[in-house]
Amino acid sequence: MTDPIDQRLVAAKQIAAEAASIAMTYFNNRESLLIESKGPQDMVSQADKNVEMFIREQIGKQFPDDAIIGEEYGRTAGAADFTWVIDPIDGTANFVSGIPAWCVVIACVHKETVVIGVTVDPNHDNHYWARKGGGAYLDGNRMAVSKAQSISEGSIGVGYCNRITPDTLLTFLDPFLKRGGMYYRNASGALMLAYVAAGKLTAYHEAHINPWDCLAGLLMIEEAGGASWPYNTQTMMEQGCAILAGAPAVFQELEPLAAYAKDYQPIKH
Repeated sequence: MTDPIDQRLVAAKQIAAEAASIAMTYFNNRESLLIESKGPQDMVSQADKNVEMFIREQIGKQFPDDAIIGEEYGRTAGAADFTWVIDPIDGTANFVSGIPAWCVVIACVHKETVVIGVTVDPNHDNHYWARKGGGAYLDGNRMAVSKAQSISEGSIGVGYCNRITPDTLLTFLDPFLKRGGMYYRNASGALMLAYVAAGKLTAYHEAHINPWDCLAGLLMIEEAGGASWPYNTQTMMEQGCAILAGAPAVFQELEPLAAYAKDYQPIKH
């Protein structure tokens, strides 16, 4: 009998690839998209909604008893021990502006453990994925986090959203920059986390991130040999939390600088 996690991994990779292809069609015809604002620097397009519905339908056909949590349509209850967590387009602001820095993200949780993470970047035809205990891969090649030994080597991804105050971000950035650090932000937390797993960025930090943006990437980083703050999966799926993850040496150096975020209460809109 096929392992149920392996079954879902095969499905997740296929569904994410097909969803990314659909999203790319919208991206190439974005002038005709209906776009709505969800808050400051936060928007949703017709493409987000339609791509999420496609992903939900595909999961429902293959695994009808599984639960689903999506950015646009919330939670659908399930009778099985598996919960899918999806972001149809992470980086919508980039998407609607014609910036090729966005991705499709699918994670799968078994009971309290994230067991599958898939991120597809169709603009560069990059397929990132990980299976718990089975490694992390980019286009079929095993990924490994950066070998950097200091924050002064390479760049770290920094997340920022309307749930974080400017002063909160500066609490981290000021000492980080003074110690020779360099930050990178492309407005897609999921994509930056995948970059960390692939060794392109040395670490990633955000004071508050939603589960659909980070669960897949955190698993990839773990399977690629990185370190990260522990989190309660159920709490993460319900309300998100602060994260820090990266190459072990860089993670260790960043921990005291990011400690402020462990007790951070996000702004509610």
